[in-house]
Amino acid sequence: MADAPAPGGHGPSLRIDKFLWFARLAQSRSVAQKLAEDGHIRLNGRRVERAHAPVRMGDLITFPHPSGVRVVRIIQLPGRRGPAPEAQSCYEELKLGD
Repeated sequence: MADAPAPGGHGPSLRIDKFLWFARLAQSRSVAQKLAEDGHIRLNGRRVERAHAPVRMGDLITFPHPSGVRVVRIIQLPGRRGPAPEAQSCYEELKLGD
């Protein structure tokens, strides 16, 4: 797993498409790439239009999902696409409108 980020937005990062796939928030990496390139993902409130946009711990990702719009905060960067419990420990689900 990754270390804590340094001040100023520097530190370990991971491509947004890989994060969504590793964290099991997208069915495949190609689905995650398409979401990013089509501009359907927001990273810290800003629209992302490239699959290689870097994400870091503490970032907020907003994206469409079959169950509705999801907002997650990155807790740690996964090193692989592991089992679901491992993937779920990498992010915190935030509720809209609560």
